[in-house]
Amino acid sequence: MIQEEIRDKYDRIAPWYDWMEGLLEVLGVGRLRRGLLARASGKVLEVAAGTGKNLPYYPSGCAITAVDMSPAMLKIARRRAGRLGLNVVFRIMNAERLDFPDRHFDTVASSLSTCTFPDPVSALREMARVCRPDGRILLLEHGRSDRGWLGRWQDRRAPRHAEMLGCRWNREPLDLVQQAGLRLIAHRRLLFGVLHVIEAMPEK
Repeated sequence: MIQEEIRDKYDRIAPWYDWMEGLLEVLGVGRLRRGLLARASGKVLEVAAGTGKNLPYYPSGCAITAVDMSPAMLKIARRRAGRLGLNVVFRIMNAERLDFPDRHFDTVASSLSTCTFPDPVSALREMARVCRPDGRILLLEHGRSDRGWLGRWQDRRAPRHAEMLGCRWNREPLDLVQQAGLRLIAHRRLLFGVLHVIEAMPEK
């Protein structure tokens, strides 16, 4: 699926996206967001910011830039930032071609997004490129379960799920991080091996 098709899909589902993600929040994703994003500092770039679900969890003092390819998703994120009283810079942008200088941000964050990128390794390399060498790349991702029965179930339904939502839910986030050449700092796997909490740095 190409970028334009994914953008159009998320533009269509934007009004219902938070409701569709509701089950993940019930299963503890909000708590994981809070714990991971507490490590953010300084100039922050959020890639594939969607409807802005991460915005409440950044520490005060962060200067946040949020990018996404879907104008409809960012429209909702802008409203959320307004309700929270946050001054966030929003830009429509392709994660695989970030329009920022090298080593520009102290923190780069993304959540539940590597499943949607047509070329997730390129997107992760772009995150590393714009992150300062001593900065942090914070990822909360979902992927193929390491429980055999559940992983096989995801595999069987992956093509239809991708067609419906633009989400390839049987990717391996940790493998993608390693293929992109990021330096792994910490990694936890939760919820039947589906969720990944990853802290990484650009490879020096």
